[in-house]
Amino acid sequence: MNKEQQPQNSRRSFIKNAGLAAAGFFIVPRHVLGRGFLAPSDRLVVAGIGVGGKGESDINSFFKSGKADIGYLVDVDDRRAATSVKRFPKAKYYKDWRELFDKESKSFDAVSVSTPDHNHAVQTLAAMQLGKHVYVQKPLTHDIYEARVLTEAAKRYKVITQMGNQGASGDGTRLMKDWFEAGLIGDVHTIYSWTDRPVWPQGIEWPKAKADVPKELDWDLWLGTAPYRDYIDKLVPFNWRGWWEYGTGALGDMGCHMLEPAFRVLDLRYAKDVQASVGSVYVDEFKRGYFPESFPPSSHVTLTFPKTAKTKGEVKVHWMDGGIQPERPEELGPNEVFGDGGNGTLFIGTKGKMMCGTYGQNPQLLPTSKTKETKVKQVDPRVAGGAEGHYAQWVEACIAGHGKGQVSSPFEVAGPLTELLLMANLAIRAHDIRKPLENNRFSFPGRGLKLVWDNAQMKVTNFDDVNQWVKREYRQGYSLKA
Repeated sequence: MNKEQQPQNSRRSFIKNAGLAAAGFFIVPRHVLGRGFLAPSDRLVVAGIGVGGKGESDINSFFKSGKADIGYLVDVDDRRAATSVKRFPKAKYYKDWRELFDKESKSFDAVSVSTPDHNHAVQTLAAMQLGKHVYVQKPLTHDIYEARVLTEAAKRYKVITQMGNQGASGDGTRLMKDWFEAGLIGDVHTIYSWTDRPVWPQGIEWPKAKADVPKELDWDLWLGTAPYRDYIDKLVPFNWRGWWEYGTGALGDMGCHMLEPAFRVLDLRYAKDVQASVGSVYVDEFKRGYFPESFPPSSHVTLTFPKTAKTKGEVKVHWMDGGIQPERPEELGPNEVFGDGGNGTLFIGTKGKMMCGTYGQNPQLLPTSKTKETKVKQVDPRVAGGAEGHYAQWVEACIAGHGKGQVSSPFEVAGPLTELLLMANLAIRAHDIRKPLENNRFSFPGRGLKLVWDNAQMKVTNFDDVNQWVKREYRQGYSLKA
């Protein structure tokens, strides 16, 4: 029997086979310890929800940590789950995560959520309410309200939480924090982050032709919290990212990676206002397309953050997607790569600049010749294994227990970071609000506005039309009750 074929219910195997009893040790059962607590000598039993694609690599990474067993697999699509089912044959397979939670809640310790964005929150909160530790792929949620609920729930249920933005554990962002704390670039007042996403269709009309649902896919379960629609071709498994009902666009896909360095270095949390401009979509050379169900092909968003303990004043954060990039810094040579080419983050301070690529990789002081010449004191502790250690870090923290283990992207950080992305999406979506005029003409009152955000009330105060997207209405059968 190879390593992948070993029994997944490690807790029972450990208690049965370990010879520690003879040495005077006693293994405390889970029901004695209570929900969310593990015996120190135990391995972590993980249930994966969404185990194809990124979910497949997530559960593999937990298993590779050497201290986690994959006990349960959940996926609405048998095709996507096939590889994980084959690799972990002892793991019990479900299509509906709710059935798993109802029947098996005493047999696993932690949950990995790697489903489309619109179902993250209900699955994650339900797991926390069972006392389970949770690892959730980025972005944490689809809506601002959901992010706030999960941030508060993590405190209430005292479980270990981690969002899947691996760069938070990487050496790159931590080195940039060291540089900043050493005063090398002075007071940071402006940050640019950009991406070449989307690499899926956006700025398009919802297809009129419905398609046959693949026999391996439970379409109703895939829809989850979203309103019912007929199945369309190519939405699953990837192109859902370009539709407002399911995805969060380029911001959701890459923002948690690209903007995490800004949060870590400057201790940013909640923005005070946001404005956006978006790329146009044309049906033909005379008529502008109006496709409010789909994200635009490109956008430039500017958010204002209040002064923090690490800054002397407000900070402007610029987000650009669809291939838009900021002007190259003068300190960067003409043949030197800006960021990593398609993606990057640039910090502009009163004394200098620094930049990095995706996940905070390849941090550089500008001019880049300074990077190798500069040595500073390490103020931000490194994570064993760097970005790849993000998974093992969470496993170790879960085993250590609440208040003992440390993680890089707990919900207290990941929640506000996700809210930043979703607030930016409000400004993008404001462009699609259309009001009727006479003679079959329309106005677009949300364009050109700066949206002012009341963080305590979780609402835009000067353009109420966008507040409908702060908190979605779920389809019947789904709720988010903390």
